[in-house]
Amino acid sequence: MLKLHDFLDSGNGYKVRLLLALLGEPFELLEHDITKGETRTHEYLAMNANGRIPLLQTEDGQFLAESNAILFYLAEGTRFMPTDRMDRARVLQWMFFEQYSHEPNIATSRFLRHHREMTDEVRALLDQKREPGYAALGVMEGQLSGQDYFVGGTYTVADIALYAYTHVAHEGGFDLAEHPGIRTWLSRVASEPGHIPITHR
Repeated sequence: MLKLHDFLDSGNGYKVRLLLALLGEPFELLEHDITKGETRTHEYLAMNANGRIPLLQTEDGQFLAESNAILFYLAEGTRFMPTDRMDRARVLQWMFFEQYSHEPNIATSRFLRHHREMTDEVRALLDQKREPGYAALGVMEGQLSGQDYFVGGTYTVADIALYAYTHVAHEGGFDLAEHPGIRTWLSRVASEPGHIPITHR
């Protein structure tokens, strides 16, 4: 059975749990509280030298880190990964966008609000992330204004990667009122059979 090293509040971990739920793939959840340094122990670093979650442990004992790499691995040969060469590249394009332009601003803002004392320094950091965060949401809105999903008109791991932190963007201080395409897409993703909420075990 697959084992997933995770922290339930993490959107990056949620991506993997959501895909596994949609696939109906059983797995063992092994929780590590990142706020208590549980991914910085000698034992955990031996599995993932980067000391982060999520971390997938395969049936044969191999380890795979980085949430979007795990999505790509699990989606291979399923309906969540296109077979067309260009569509596969576009899936990767959006997954790279999520990690480079979206996650550092929207996800980080949520983490700061959830797990850091609201000091002047934290407030300043949050302010710095507002403009690039809304810029990323604007790019998403433009893509979704004319289609149901990000790639090929079908639900893929690109959608899963971007859904994870977008659907809780308000927890990071981002208002989606001016993004009707995103809001409609969020509802569409949430209505998929097998969908689970972010804190689901």
